[in-house]
Amino acid sequence: MTDANLNDWVGAQPPRQKTIHGRYVDLEPLDLQQHSDSLFAAASAEGSDERFRYLPQTPQTTRADFDEWMSTASQSPDPLFFAVVDRSTGRAEGRQALMRIDANNGVIEIGNILWGPALSRTRGATEALFLFADLAFASGYRRFEWKCDNDNAPSKKAATRFGFTFEGLFRQHLVVKGRNRDTAWFSIIDTEWPSLRAAYLQWLDEDNFDEAGVQKASLSALMPARAE
Repeated sequence: MTDANLNDWVGAQPPRQKTIHGRYVDLEPLDLQQHSDSLFAAASAEGSDERFRYLPQTPQTTRADFDEWMSTASQSPDPLFFAVVDRSTGRAEGRQALMRIDANNGVIEIGNILWGPALSRTRGATEALFLFADLAFASGYRRFEWKCDNDNAPSKKAATRFGFTFEGLFRQHLVVKGRNRDTAWFSIIDTEWPSLRAAYLQWLDEDNFDEAGVQKASLSALMPARAE
């Protein structure tokens, strides 16, 4: 809808707290009783300091602190948290949120991502991102955003791999954990999604992986060429 007449624009649909089913993972509304055990294990596994480095929260080192956060997060309408559940094991191996939800203008963001070691850099992690983006555009959103600390090189690299376009840097945007944060902004817009969606579906297809689970074609190789 870029450059289109929007006189008939009525907004997008607010996201609902319902399970989003995938091939490798399901995204389930965050639930203290259902997800706390496996999510605490994923969040506190080796490397937790690095996983929490750029999140607004500090690592919850005790189960009581973690469950307190879970109780609050599961009731939040924005950010709207989902657990990333491995369909093969039934375990929640990560969490992510739809946030800064602006249905009136059709803008929505993925954030608060914590993918544990069993999920990070897997087909499931890529599908978890895909499922959010696909939901957003199917619900009428015009813009799907990814933002991160400009010092977070892995997050910026992931945004590019996932097909987001870098838009610029907001200098001295936030103060997080006593540090300045310059924020890098990325987005996918609705006119870009059909070709990106086709690349995701091709990459996620089981035929794109050999018996050892190694990809035959990378997601980047399947992505449409970017206009210069």
